[in-house]
Amino acid sequence: MAFRAPSAPKGSEFLKFNARDYLKHVAEHVESWTYVKFCYLRDVGWRGFEEGPQSGVYAVAPLARLNVADAMPTPRAQEAYERYCQTLGGRPVHHTLANHWARVIELLAAAEMMLELAHAPQLTDPKVRNLPGAVPAEGIGVVEAPRGTLFHHYRTDARGIVTGANLIVATQNNAARIAMSVERAARSLIRGGRVDEGILNRIEMAFRAYDPCHGCATHALPGQMPLVVRLFDRQRHLLREIRRSFSGVEEGL
Repeated sequence: MAFRAPSAPKGSEFLKFNARDYLKHVAEHVESWTYVKFCYLRDVGWRGFEEGPQSGVYAVAPLARLNVADAMPTPRAQEAYERYCQTLGGRPVHHTLANHWARVIELLAAAEMMLELAHAPQLTDPKVRNLPGAVPAEGIGVVEAPRGTLFHHYRTDARGIVTGANLIVATQNNAARIAMSVERAARSLIRGGRVDEGILNRIEMAFRAYDPCHGCATHALPGQMPLVVRLFDRQRHLLREIRRSFSGVEEGL
C-alpha cells in the first residue's frame, strides 16, 4: 500500500512511499507540556511550529485529502468539489475552517458510493472472509478514516500474541497544526487581557475544525475535555487563568 503525503504548500506532490516505510518518513516530536506527539516529515525535518515550504509540519483529514485529490469519485460530489474550489480560489485550499466544507463533500461522496455498493454483486458472495493460513509476524497498514490518516504497525510472536504495537492516529498527524491554529486564534481574538466564554468558544473553533480525539492521540481515555486558557505577560508571568469544565467556566488569579 502506498501513502501519498499531503501536497506541498503550492499543491505539487511532495512525497509518496509504501506503508512499510512510514518510519523512514514520519517522525514524532515531543514537547514537555503535552502527552500528544507532534508528527513531521523526516525528509524536511522539525523546524518548530511554523508553516511554509521549510516546515516539516503536515496535515491530514478532509481538507488535506481534497488538496491532493484530482477529482471526486461520484458525480454530485464532483459538482460540490468544483464549487468548493471555485469559491475558495482553487486548489490547494489552506483555510482551516474549510475542513467543514471538505467534510460535507466527502459525506456526499460516501452517500453516493453507498448506493453503488448496495448493488455490488460482492455483497451476496458467500466468500466473506479469508482465514490466515499462518501466524503473521508483522503487519503495517495505512488507512484513511474520516478524521484523517491512521498508521498501524503490529508485531506478534509464534502464538499470535501482539508483542509490539505503534499507532499514529489522525490527531497526532494534525497535532502541530492544531497547536498553531489555536495560537493564531488566541492572538487574534484576545485583546487587553479580556477573555470570556464567547472568546473561548471562538478559539475552540480553531481546533474543532480538525475533529480531534485526544484520547486516541494520547492512548488514554480521559472521558472529558476541559479547556484551559492562560494569559502571560511579556516576561512570561501568568496573569490570568480561565478553565472550562462540565461544571462551567471558572477563573483564577
